[in-house]
Amino acid sequence: MANLRYQWTPYLMYGKKYEMGKQTTVYRQGELGSGFYYLDKGGVKITLLSDNGHERTIDYVPIGGLFGEHGAYNGPYLTSAITISASVMYFFSDEALSRVCQDHPQAAVIFTNSQIYKVRILAEIIAFQDSPTEQQMANYLIKLMSVHENENVPIDQTSFARYIDTSRITINKILQKWRQQGLIELSERSAIRVVDLEGLLEIVGL
Repeated sequence: MANLRYQWTPYLMYGKKYEMGKQTTVYRQGELGSGFYYLDKGGVKITLLSDNGHERTIDYVPIGGLFGEHGAYNGPYLTSAITISASVMYFFSDEALSRVCQDHPQAAVIFTNSQIYKVRILAEIIAFQDSPTEQQMANYLIKLMSVHENENVPIDQTSFARYIDTSRITINKILQKWRQQGLIELSERSAIRVVDLEGLLEIVGL
């Protein structure tokens, strides 16, 4: 994901700028889309509603990243997007996307690569759904490290629990175990610092 960040910045002139407050729903899972978004400032979380009605936070959009690509050309949104802070974003309609790709053929490659990345995330979630909680947590933490390009991952235990679809008590128990093992450090500012990436990879089985 790191090499995809900010690559869409040269085309912002084709999009429509929106400013949204905290906890605003950008789009909902299942809605037919008419375009996609670029996050310029703030934060957006991506959630997935499972068949049993549980909503899981599956991703956080980094500044400079695209989201909602599956809504292009009247496709249904496969997830929901909700702001986690006051945010500035650009919306690209189907018409705008066609103009960008016509004027800048390389933009089609950027858009397609971003789409592929999002499909991989969903496939990964499905693959790990039946895995032990500790394995799911390690996989998610490694993925967030990649998104934020930093060993300091800004996620609280409640959000972690929603992703894994388990209790906050279970999450805290495993995090404390990892801290004692020297895999992570816990911050008072709801952040997790990965100290031993190789150790987390072993838990995932990579």
